[in-house]
Amino acid sequence: MELLANKIRPTKLCEVIGQEHLIGENKVLNNLIKNKKMFSCILYGRPGIGKTTIANVIVNELNIQYRFLNATINKVTDFNIVIEEAKMNGEMILVIDEIHRMNKDKQDLLLPYIESGLIILIGLTTSNPYHKINPAIRSRCQIFELHDLSNEDIIKGLKRATNYLENIKIDDKSLNIITNLSNGDFRAALNLLETSYYSTTDHLINEEVIKSINSKRILAGDKDEDGHYDLLSAFQKSIRGSDPDAAIYYLARLIEIGDLDSIYRRMSVIAYEDIGLANPGMGPKVQAAINASELVGLPEARIPLSVVVLELALSPKSNSAYMALDNALNDIRRNNTGNVPDHIKTNSKTYKYPHDYKKYWVKQQYLPDNIKDRKYYKPKYNTYENNLNKINNEMRNNNE
Repeated sequence: MELLANKIRPTKLCEVIGQEHLIGENKVLNNLIKNKKMFSCILYGRPGIGKTTIANVIVNELNIQYRFLNATINKVTDFNIVIEEAKMNGEMILVIDEIHRMNKDKQDLLLPYIESGLIILIGLTTSNPYHKINPAIRSRCQIFELHDLSNEDIIKGLKRATNYLENIKIDDKSLNIITNLSNGDFRAALNLLETSYYSTTDHLINEEVIKSINSKRILAGDKDEDGHYDLLSAFQKSIRGSDPDAAIYYLARLIEIGDLDSIYRRMSVIAYEDIGLANPGMGPKVQAAINASELVGLPEARIPLSVVVLELALSPKSNSAYMALDNALNDIRRNNTGNVPDHIKTNSKTYKYPHDYKKYWVKQQYLPDNIKDRKYYKPKYNTYENNLNKINNEMRNNNE
């Protein structure tokens, strides 16, 4: 029996929900399809937000020969077959799911054909391609990030799906419940809708029916509601404000929703944005807690998370590192920069090697001439940073 998700899969760009920044009027993918031209690209984003759907629409609207492969499941021989078909046809779109898992043999096989244009690659991935995809592949592709779907997007899609379910009876409240439970994943929302439909004899879908299938508690602040981002904001600001009780409370709210990914991302940012040089060991500790949480899963994941969140809240705070970088970036973006001084260029004969001097420091200019006195780093008051600056100042005050 064909799944509802496959029955309603769009065949035209105008049928796709969300992703207006890519497929809206005069946006990049919309215009490429209008011009009947496609380039190798990578579509990345969370599960269930339209990567495969958009790939399907592209090949359908362009009417070019295509093949779908999976980087993990399909073997090198499958890729060879696609290449031979491309040679016979003169052009081929190859859609590769989980492209971040593609091994070197397959990459090396495809590269010359992607570069020549014989194969137009459309890679699909949930992982950040700048971190997970081989640079050789990445450099030959345009990278398009898909945005999370809003509640309105998912409800719009669900209402369209109800037209494919005969005699369905469902109200707006039930549609909202399904949307909240889907956590931004439209495919999950469709699956829950379809399961609810077939789990009753009269096809009446209400809160009781939905909860009998998915008993997860619905809280204000589920994914893609304003309340969710308010919770994340409160979580970070409580840690930044060194309030351990509030930090634990908001962690509990987020755990109850089950949104571990947002917790992980926010803690990782906090460790470097808010704690920074005041306690630089927090970055690795946060990563270790994330790894432990992934290993054990919920409900045990709450244990390492509680430890690391309390330590984040109790740690001294400093934003001096990222503020220093932002100050430098602002100068560069305003073209307030200059050439690298001659004496620190590659193979310079006038470079002074600090290790040859007492306390490993010697006075010489490192910044370009027009910003040579610029101070990007402004220390904050905390024990670790104070000690670093004390050592640095002692070196600078040392006679050569």
